Amino acid sequence: MKRPPPRALVTLAAVALAFVVLSIGLPHLQTAAPFAAPPADSAADSAAPAPPWRVHADTLHRGETLSDVLVRGGVTPAMVSRILGAAPELDERRMPAGLPITVRTPPGDSTPAEVVFQLAVDHLVHVQRSGDSSWTSTEERLPWHTDTIVAGGTVEENLYQALDDSAASLLPTEARAELAWSLADIYEYRVDMSRDLQPGDSFRVLFERSVGPGGIVRVGDILAVRFHLSGSEVDAVRFDDGGSRDDYFDQTGRSLRAAFLRAPLSFRRISSVFGMRKHPILGIVRRHEGTDYAANAGTPVRAIGDGVVVFAGWRGGYGNLIEVRHRNGFVSRYGHLRAFARGVRAGRAVQIGETIGYVGMTGLATGPHLHFEILVHGVQRDPRLALRSTGGPPVPAAERQRFDSVRTEALARLDGGVS
Repeated sequence: MKRPPPRALVTLAAVALAFVVLSIGLPHLQTAAPFAAPPADSAADSAAPAPPWRVHADTLHRGETLSDVLVRGGVTPAMVSRILGAAPELDERRMPAGLPITVRTPPGDSTPAEVVFQLAVDHLVHVQRSGDSSWTSTEERLPWHTDTIVAGGTVEENLYQALDDSAASLLPTEARAELAWSLADIYEYRVDMSRDLQPGDSFRVLFERSVGPGGIVRVGDILAVRFHLSGSEVDAVRFDDGGSRDDYFDQTGRSLRAAFLRAPLSFRRISSVFGMRKHPILGIVRRHEGTDYAANAGTPVRAIGDGVVVFAGWRGGYGNLIEVRHRNGFVSRYGHLRAFARGVRAGRAVQIGETIGYVGMTGLATGPHLHFEILVHGVQRDPRLALRSTGGPPVPAAERQRFDSVRTEALARLDGGVS
């Protein structure tokens, strides 16, 4: 019998091995998917991404000029004057420190092609190169979105805490503080938000919220408010009664403005109240005939009502003191002042809200604060009681029907939320 050649033996062995493999299986064997070559023309269709522009983001430092920032961003001194000359909106004398400036240079070029000045969060000035040496500017206003929402809360400590607890999902911290001070301004003739709020008091406020570029949030117009103060309800409805500006009126149609402000400082933090206390310097207990408002030195002090200055000078423990005589036998007294406002002297007429002096610590004072007193027919009275107001003038009769309609709609939106 003739033996098969060596090559034939190898072939037969391979066939036998394949038969064995197919019979018992190879569960651990995984075959790779066949490699698919790209179509012949795919390289032409996928162009390489263009290299990015070089971006130099900077800010104007205190004491710098716009030229300093531009040169730092790669702009030649010769080109700076052409860039600034192309944008009349850029007044170097009025540019604030911190102004964002961005210099953009195209790939493969050493000369910037665009400079962006952010004059405000929503106001950009683009200065672009249109040739080797020609520059033109355009302004861009970024959009804001405005909606109307309702927030409310219950006071446990103060107004800030109530808004933090209830409006954190609606407003960032800065906007909540802005809303708190806006509410204090609206009610400043009726309620001293630093002293009159009690645990359990509550409020609801209907207001406009604007969301701008980068998610910045601002509080817009307040349309209606309802405060529950120790069982009493005080509404405030925004209404144009035909005067020079919108005003706020309560549920009876009386203006929230009155003859006197409830506090002589617009930013208020009281350190002691009318009554008995231990004097911090004299070390004795005596009747503290007024209210102390702790505030930073230099905080403006305002007249709580129209009147005439009857005294402006130094008076013993009061230090620098101003006394203002108002109608109905009222006199307001402001002590420990650092300085008087320009022109304030005896005989000078002042208006409600006018700055008459600045918080200090002259006389018997351990720290900067305002000592405030009210005298009625020469007798010192608790300012909290003496300045209590039930309202100002009513809505004009000719506007009453329109006010009723505005009030009904605003309070319905306040009570039911905004649809």
